[in-house]
Amino acid sequence: MSHSLTEMAGRCADLIASAERIVLLSGAGMSTSAGIPDFRGPEGLYAKLGIENPERIFDIGVFEVNPAFYYKFHREFLRQVEAVQPTWGHRFFARLEKEGRMSGIVTQNIDALHQRAGSAKVLEIHGSIWQSRCTKCGKNYGYRESARKVEAEGIPLCDRCQSVIKPEVVFFGENVMQFEACQELVASADLLFVVGSSLAVTPAAWLPSLCPGNIVVVNKGEISRTWLPSSRVSLHVDEDIDAFFQSVAARMGLDVPADL
Repeated sequence: MSHSLTEMAGRCADLIASAERIVLLSGAGMSTSAGIPDFRGPEGLYAKLGIENPERIFDIGVFEVNPAFYYKFHREFLRQVEAVQPTWGHRFFARLEKEGRMSGIVTQNIDALHQRAGSAKVLEIHGSIWQSRCTKCGKNYGYRESARKVEAEGIPLCDRCQSVIKPEVVFFGENVMQFEACQELVASADLLFVVGSSLAVTPAAWLPSLCPGNIVVVNKGEISRTWLPSSRVSLHVDEDIDAFFQSVAARMGLDVPADL
């Protein structure tokens, strides 16, 4: 472990100790660390499934006409999610919540790994596979039931009215979810973590500028400075997410169990 990483972990531990309202904004980097590959990469789902027009997968107009096109992707995505576990970073923030330190999480991810790690205070700005809903009568389906229906039926249909069920994932052509609540949560934070996000996708990228307190960025690679100038970042860590938070936990004397 490098000396610089140790120093940054110590600084982060101090910021956590002095904070009263901690909020996390998480992005795709937390999911790729879990083993879920980038959709567009050479080993990603689009290539694996031979999808030639991936931009149409999350097009609400296409879904309404041909839900089978989306569910070809969704079924394999669920299998990948089932095959992985929440990362150490996911469990670290779940542990902070259990200790009463977290005001909440805003996530750009749709994989529900925060909930599986034990976090309850999660706002999913792009929606999630955690819940599904009938497109006609509005009946809700939990993660396990909807996943079972996807495997068994191909295109899952509502038990009540036989209409198509759609996961509560935000498609192109739909508004992001709970944006006002996300804004209020970040604006209340005296310590905001931005983890695994390059801050390139709006409106999520606008949120950190609302934080009046300290901002800690943990991301392997560059982040966009369009909405978050360097002058607003108290600590920027360009290191592996899990390794960094393991070091932070060690400095805090915080035990993060495998099962929360």
